Amino acid sequence: MNAPIQNPRRSFLKKSSGLIIGFSWMPSLLAQNAAIVLPGDLPNNPNIDSWLAVDPKGLIIIYAGKVEFGQGITTALKQIAADEMDVDISRIVMVPTTTGLSPNEGVTSGSQSVEYGGLALRYACAQARGTLLEKAAKQLDVPQSSLKIKDGVISSANGKSVEYWKLVEPELLKQKADLKYKPKGASERTYIGQSFPRVDIPAKVSGGVAYVQDMRIPGMLYARVVRPPAPRATLKSINENLITSLPGVVGLVRNGSFLAVVAKREEQAIKAMEEAKKVAQWELVNDLPTSTGSWLNTMKSLKSIDTEHGVKTTATNPAIKTIEQQYTKPFTAHGSIGPSCAIAVMNSGVLKVYTHSQGMYPLRTDIVKALGMPTEKVVCMHVEGSGMYGQSGADDVALDAALVAVKFPEQAIKMQWMREDEFKWEPYGSAMSMKIKASIDNSGKIVDWQYDLWSNTHSTRPGEKTGNNLVSSWYMDKPQTPSPVTNIPLPAGGSHRNALPLYSFPNQKVTNHLIEEMPIRVSALRTLGAYANVFAIESMMDELAQTAKIDPVEFRLNHLENQRAKDVINKAASMAKWSKNGPLKSKKGDKLFGRGIGFAQYKNLQVYCAVIADVEVDSKTGKVRVLHMYSAADAGLIINPDGFKNQLEGGLVQTTSWTLHEELAFDKNSLQVSSWAEYPILRFEDMPHVSVELIDRPNEKSVGVGEGSQGPGGAAIANAVANAIGKRIYDLPLTANKIKPLLA
Repeated sequence: MNAPIQNPRRSFLKKSSGLIIGFSWMPSLLAQNAAIVLPGDLPNNPNIDSWLAVDPKGLIIIYAGKVEFGQGITTALKQIAADEMDVDISRIVMVPTTTGLSPNEGVTSGSQSVEYGGLALRYACAQARGTLLEKAAKQLDVPQSSLKIKDGVISSANGKSVEYWKLVEPELLKQKADLKYKPKGASERTYIGQSFPRVDIPAKVSGGVAYVQDMRIPGMLYARVVRPPAPRATLKSINENLITSLPGVVGLVRNGSFLAVVAKREEQAIKAMEEAKKVAQWELVNDLPTSTGSWLNTMKSLKSIDTEHGVKTTATNPAIKTIEQQYTKPFTAHGSIGPSCAIAVMNSGVLKVYTHSQGMYPLRTDIVKALGMPTEKVVCMHVEGSGMYGQSGADDVALDAALVAVKFPEQAIKMQWMREDEFKWEPYGSAMSMKIKASIDNSGKIVDWQYDLWSNTHSTRPGEKTGNNLVSSWYMDKPQTPSPVTNIPLPAGGSHRNALPLYSFPNQKVTNHLIEEMPIRVSALRTLGAYANVFAIESMMDELAQTAKIDPVEFRLNHLENQRAKDVINKAASMAKWSKNGPLKSKKGDKLFGRGIGFAQYKNLQVYCAVIADVEVDSKTGKVRVLHMYSAADAGLIINPDGFKNQLEGGLVQTTSWTLHEELAFDKNSLQVSSWAEYPILRFEDMPHVSVELIDRPNEKSVGVGEGSQGPGGAAIANAVANAIGKRIYDLPLTANKIKPLLA
């Protein structure tokens, strides 16, 4: 990529005389008719011209507030825009999310890009298309109902026509969303529902400039942060002259306990960082728990914010059997393939940051807090990064780059984290403990369900009203403090995401114990609490089915009222040729084989997903291999079937790694993971075969997909392992050293 853009929208205006209207921010619904309920992300971004523009050169410019990080959203939004604007998809130009230019859609997370951003774009484009039709009807002096559109050309029955590009004028789309024009119906769509090739893939597979890590700007300097040996350490001293005298080093930036080296070349910056680590003197705290197990035991006695949810109906059959079990999940890492990176440049008093953060506007909020700069003087521009899966170090490295850039004005600063930085300083997925007490009656129906979960928060993203959630802000000369611990409220939920089962239980209570104390920094890891909650719920469902002597598939269907939920379970069972005589269980030589099922509707709001897993367990070593995973899913209207499948397939592979391998090791002094050698993940040789089938519902709204298969997939594996070995493991991950003693 070339030099930074001075002002993206202004620069674009200079290059084109088209209908590119300046972005204006409007508060949620204040200017709206109270009777209108705007869909998706339109309430906070009601101006049609903040979503799109028509350019006289024959292009439709789309300003999306949701960012691409491998989930295929750029392709899906192009398909939506092309369909709703009645143009060839080659005419759609997607502008990367940029503060002050793009609509503020917050953070791209929670599998909400299509459900909220895509829905808003559909309505914005529909209104733009309708507005163009109105003007064309007047210009051609024909009824609007007689007009047809093909690739931006509006034609009438009398042979007259006019192109979009001839209709543009500065004020045409400067209007509020009013829902006068509705998006197209299923029979009118051309691109939506088709497996259109991903537009982000070619550069990624050809060695092109695909990621912020690939960016090169003339005269760019390279920086590295010198991290403390452990969290909450204080920098006491550093021999600055020794470091600045090293070859290629142009400076050392110190702000309190934040320390960074800057050099002309990347290898010189790395060398300087390594030398600085040797001579820096730190005061350590040594206040970490001794292990995940010790923390899981300790957290239950700590102060918590408790919330209760549930239903109670007294008219039930008496319980004949009660089961109570405890389940746990450890701290886990994001493990991004490429360590986090950002490029920042301070030019004429304006700080520009190229970043792979998931939220441009929230990130800008915390950078402004840290630097004390005016908001309008900080611009955050999205460039994809090589790895994400939630809040990795992308936001933090952006502040790191900014702290250096303000000390080296007029020069681009590339700040690249090392693998050790990524493993030791990213915010992890929280450890969790879940306790279930459930009872069944003589017919095999669940009559009572009591669920308790203990967890830290699952979101410490930037952008909160108080505090600062960027890690280096805590180490500055005037340190800032993290934002107060909160939980995303239900129905989406944070730690209690999917803690309320979709199953119908007459007596149900779910208690969420949100632990405020956080010795290890945590935040959003893909699915938040849903992965662990679904693991616990679906494990208990299998135990109860076994106790009731009812087939696990049938047992689940007996407790569901939602037909779409039943449909995905039945479809997965059909795909796997599930036997009503019970799940697969066999032995061949030293190998034990088992089969299990898992189900959930993500957040109880988004994609319905059922998974059946076949596993092999080595009876000598205890090692588990997942042989095959069958998944059926329903997310309403499908925008891109191949993209939908990609998300489910990727989630199933990821959950296989989580469920069998991943756990963060630490002791009271420091985190014990610096490389892949200390953090095991799934290997290529152990990749399961994955089969995915989709249920399309073109008349239903599109809902989120990206995080829907991890919970059911992990639960299916756990149930399959229990089926294979005849005993259940309640503590993730299901490693060989936990399984082998059970086979003796």
